[in-house]
Amino acid sequence: MPASGAGDAAMDEDVLRRFRAHGSAMRIVTLARSRHRLHTMPTSTGYDVASDPATYRWDGQKRGSAPFTVLQHTISGTGHLVLGRRTVEIGPGETMLVLIPSAHVYTVPEGGRWEFFWISMYGQEALRIHRTVQEQAGPVFRLASRTVNVIATECLKLMEGGGATPGEASAHAYAAQMALYDDILGLHREAEPTPERNALEVVKAHVRRHLQSELPVEELARIAGFSRAHFTRLFSAAEGVSPGEFVLNERMRRAARLLESGDMAVKAIALDCGFEDPNYFAKAFRRAYGTSPTDFRTSGMYAGSLPSGR
Repeated sequence: MPASGAGDAAMDEDVLRRFRAHGSAMRIVTLARSRHRLHTMPTSTGYDVASDPATYRWDGQKRGSAPFTVLQHTISGTGHLVLGRRTVEIGPGETMLVLIPSAHVYTVPEGGRWEFFWISMYGQEALRIHRTVQEQAGPVFRLASRTVNVIATECLKLMEGGGATPGEASAHAYAAQMALYDDILGLHREAEPTPERNALEVVKAHVRRHLQSELPVEELARIAGFSRAHFTRLFSAAEGVSPGEFVLNERMRRAARLLESGDMAVKAIALDCGFEDPNYFAKAFRRAYGTSPTDFRTSGMYAGSLPSGR
């Protein structure tokens, strides 16, 4: 395990001192989602040192159906992000980004120590940008020191009482998000395409064009040019969800857009999204959004608030 303080150089000393002065602390931003539908809103932020995997373990499929994101930066020590059978180590100076709900677990390793700060967000723009960041950089990446300090400073502002109004809270979260955007998605950080990355993009485009059809994993693996096992491992590592989950999430996204944008019958939407059984479609939609397709249409929910995955 890296020694405590191994990642401190990435953060301004005053910012780090302020985090540690708080001790383990969390600020819940208690602004009702139903009232404040701004494009980026924080839900919680804080600083912690975890050492017991029995008490610090978060399962991305057991945190409710309402979509949100967690951006968590390692100050020192090590965390583990489990994606299927693959475990990604998150070391000092590295940042983790996960979308909820999705198939992942993050925890501290047995006998380890993980010092970090985090911010959780929801909203149309937060979800859109964070999915794009994951697509470019994966779920674990290294940010420039200046980016880490901007995000940390906005977290501290929220922890120390900032964000009392919806606009102020959104401004703090948005500033953190835009620092992340510039670092990962700015022109100076464009990812070089690789044959594997290109193959996955072809598969994703195929899925989005054929959501009304069956899309078995075997077919997607054939399109990518890989064996099923290798394709599934590669896709899950790159996208943060399995191929099957990705297909289901894309079906749900299309359904949400169709429900929001017109008066197409729910049964017709189900067929257009690849569900022959409208009842099964309604159950899947409720699991994803926490409401029925009909209530989703009348509630005015953002279509951007969609299930995790890209």
